[in-house]
Amino acid sequence: MLLRGGTSKGAYFLAEDLPSDPVERDDLMLRIMGSPDPAQIDGLGGAHPLTSKVAIVSRSERPDVDIDYLFLQIGVESPTVSDAQTCGNLLAGVGPFAVERGLVAPAGERTTVRIHLVNTGDIATATFPTPAGRVDYTGDASIDGVPGSAAPIRIEVSGGGRLLPTGNVADEVDGHRVTLVENGMPVVLLRADEFGLTGQESPAELEGRAELTAAIEDIRLAAGPLMGLGDVTEASVPKMFLLSPPRSGGAISTRAFIPSRVHTSIGMLMAASVAAGIRIPGSVGWDIASPPAGGPDGIEHPTGTFPARVAVSRDDDGTWTATSSSLRTARKIFDGVVFPRPPDRTPR
Repeated sequence: MLLRGGTSKGAYFLAEDLPSDPVERDDLMLRIMGSPDPAQIDGLGGAHPLTSKVAIVSRSERPDVDIDYLFLQIGVESPTVSDAQTCGNLLAGVGPFAVERGLVAPAGERTTVRIHLVNTGDIATATFPTPAGRVDYTGDASIDGVPGSAAPIRIEVSGGGRLLPTGNVADEVDGHRVTLVENGMPVVLLRADEFGLTGQESPAELEGRAELTAAIEDIRLAAGPLMGLGDVTEASVPKMFLLSPPRSGGAISTRAFIPSRVHTSIGMLMAASVAAGIRIPGSVGWDIASPPAGGPDGIEHPTGTFPARVAVSRDDDGTWTATSSSLRTARKIFDGVVFPRPPDRTPR
């Protein structure tokens, strides 16, 4: 099934329909999405990281959740398949997909599904309309980065670990002061003005600055091991954020490298991580942020503002933790059979 989830689009599969061997599965996903190819002309991918995504869903064996959700980021120009991160955008479609495929029975006018995010260990709760026992995708909820409106999907995520992976409010990485945060998504917070930027540049303008993209990538590669991610050369995490003062009444303005392209909006878990990070005194961005006392924190991005609701707390031992909730939408685009590209038989 092809669904738009949040501001991304991806292919959703039942785990039982795919090879159990990860190597075989990943090869199949590359052939289904049409990678490696900058146009992904021979597959379902949309020639951008935001549209080259896969969700694999199954009933969970855990007693406290309904569904296991494994996310795969499929490389566009490279033959890579990464499970190093999850995706909060595709998460919006997991509950509806589970009902559509009969993994979860609808429960009246609204159905709540407990979801185990396999990539990170976090637990999410998604609630969405199911009148007359069917998922209803129509509604008046709108999110920046998606035209029109759709049914509201409420998602709450409880983190499974420390908010600050290094235990430090700020670190120095490759000569830059950074804050390393993981509230569902590993992110690195940086000041845009350190790079001679206003923070209001367009994604195309930022992508076109070779020295800037190289500097951001150097910081990302150095930050990966510090965040417990190991060698991230072939990974799409951590996500890199340039922060600047808000311009449109939000809490902070952002530009996100994901990592080689610049996001035209922002993902749900990225926004949750940024919102949590700027609420910690002394963090990068804390001094230029304007989070409201009661929330939500408006995370400004190139095409609008994401309202992120986070609760940040500090334990007696000094460890910072956070929980988050968001309103998302999703839409079923296509339900059918995909025919993978045949295995490559080009002589070598």
